[in-house]
Amino acid sequence: MPTAIMVVIAVVIVAILVAVGYLAWNQVRSQRLRSRFGPEYDRAVERHGGRGAAEKELRSREQRHQELDLHDLPDEQRELYREQWVHVQERFVDTPEGALEEADRLVLVVMGQRGYPTGGFEERAAHLSVEHGRTLDHYRRGHDISSRAAGKEASTEDMRQAMVHYRALFEDLLAVPVEDRNPRS
Repeated sequence: MPTAIMVVIAVVIVAILVAVGYLAWNQVRSQRLRSRFGPEYDRAVERHGGRGAAEKELRSREQRHQELDLHDLPDEQRELYREQWVHVQERFVDTPEGALEEADRLVLVVMGQRGYPTGGFEERAAHLSVEHGRTLDHYRRGHDISSRAAGKEASTEDMRQAMVHYRALFEDLLAVPVEDRNPRS
């Protein structure tokens, strides 16, 4: 077989291997992002109209997230916030709207104490999505109901659901890091 034909065959084989490798790498990267961001991955794909733009946005969130000075809360502070949450829940019986506002504020305080930016809602959601993608949908739903409640457009049951949604993120923010749960001997 002539050398030229062997070179062409080798180039074609290398090109095929590179293409297969790229596709496999791209699929692994997509799976990692989908796993990390949970429902937020699908929301980004829908908002950006495609996987490529959505994944670029999610990788950008990861990069911005790495620049944050995040830290876990000491046990005493966690317990203080949990006690405050109990008081917010107790207040819900008499003033659901006020308790919902307090729940939102308490989540913001905990976010700030952990080192998350507490600016606008979408900025907060973007930063939370990196580590709290599984509970971010709860935060979005709670925020939506809270906004409707501020305009007197939410029922008491809606507000109760919002409290449940806020609590999911609240507990996630207060969670003890995995490495602290199982200390090494």
